[in-house]
Amino acid sequence: MRSFLNGPSFSVPGGSMEEDKPLRERYSSEITPEDFGTKLAVAGWLQDVRNLGGIAFLQLRDRGGVLQVTAIKKEMGPEGFRELVELPRESVITVTGTVQENNQAKAGFEVLPSSWELLSRAEVPLPLGVVDKVGADLDTRLDNRFLDIRKPEVAAIFRLRSILTEGLRRSLVDQGFVEVATPKIVSAGAEGGATLFKLDYFGKPAYLAQSPQLYKQHLMATGLDRVFEVAPAFRAEPSDTSRHLAEFTSLDVEQAYVRTSEDVMVTVERMTVDGIRYMIEGGQELLDQLIVRLDVPPQPFRRIPYDECIDMLRGDGADVPEDAEMGTEHEKALGQLVHQRWGEDFYFITDFPTRYKVGTFYAHRHEDRPELTGYFDLGVRGLEIASGGKREHRLDVVTAQMEEGGLRPADFEFYLKAFRYGMPPHGGFGYGLERLLQVLLGLSNIRETVLYPRDRQRLVP
Repeated sequence: MRSFLNGPSFSVPGGSMEEDKPLRERYSSEITPEDFGTKLAVAGWLQDVRNLGGIAFLQLRDRGGVLQVTAIKKEMGPEGFRELVELPRESVITVTGTVQENNQAKAGFEVLPSSWELLSRAEVPLPLGVVDKVGADLDTRLDNRFLDIRKPEVAAIFRLRSILTEGLRRSLVDQGFVEVATPKIVSAGAEGGATLFKLDYFGKPAYLAQSPQLYKQHLMATGLDRVFEVAPAFRAEPSDTSRHLAEFTSLDVEQAYVRTSEDVMVTVERMTVDGIRYMIEGGQELLDQLIVRLDVPPQPFRRIPYDECIDMLRGDGADVPEDAEMGTEHEKALGQLVHQRWGEDFYFITDFPTRYKVGTFYAHRHEDRPELTGYFDLGVRGLEIASGGKREHRLDVVTAQMEEGGLRPADFEFYLKAFRYGMPPHGGFGYGLERLLQVLLGLSNIRETVLYPRDRQRLVP
């Protein structure tokens, strides 16, 4: 440790002058005028140094922001001053000094060091600039993610993600839901095998879970009749788009004793509105940092039957072939039409045709119109955020729909067993947390919302 309390700087062999002193007593954002005139320890990354000869201004960055450390050569001694100001950028240091008001400093104060310690020296050159104005492509940023997240605007995304997740959780708990955890190594997929990651499980074939679908339905027969889970899910889709990931966070919800899919949509709607309100209230400074303005969406969200969506698209000149399912471009166009016509960003697409959900054997079909399911998607500005609806709880119908979809009921015996001994009517949905964050923050690529994204090309870091 360097000390400037008693003349020229010097180091103490084998330790420091103040080994019992904490490395950090305050984040920069926690320092207030009440601290002026007191001595505090601060710590972080050395962001920049402006050396004017007899005095140097160092910018020290921590999670709370950036503070100014003002080093004076005559007080520190030439050697201590030189060692400090010649440290490479992004080195980690701790500084103990007096906090002093300084209206010319961006934070409104500065720290006059009495001692400092180098905790980690950064190599040069940096593989990725942190505060440089020169931009970098997304792959370079992801290859050096530890440096990328030091950027305040990138860190803000993940702090907002945390706030949003907490808001969604709180809403569900307030609605009487219980958080659960289901297996991520499974013997069969909820949606068939085409997009499953296969693995060896002690000599037996197994898969990474696409969804907790079968398990959360299973729980409807247990008495835990309102459950949710926030957990990773895996899809082996060979997609290289800005909205697909091989590993993503799925918020899954299931509730029993529903009459129609409307009961489920009410849950989706309330959770979404509550989560966004919570993020606005708890993260406004972070939103300001990203220059993002959010408003709580009005309720209720518009319900638009699938066939009406097709009519809207065709009426706008879109080429949607007969019996063809809406694609990504159609979804984007629909989001624009909804906004143009009603000024709304959040909407449900309801009553999906059975032919598009035939592989989803657990989808409940309308009694009077079996060509339609009760399934819905939640769309936000043209991006699908959630999908769900009322499930089929009758054993004979579930089995028949499995066979219709080319699945063998014998492969799902653990799942079907719960239907044999009293399964209440139920429904639920899967909800893409990253997709919601992407659209709320106006991010061009969903990988921006994931600390270490996994896609077809990326397995490290």
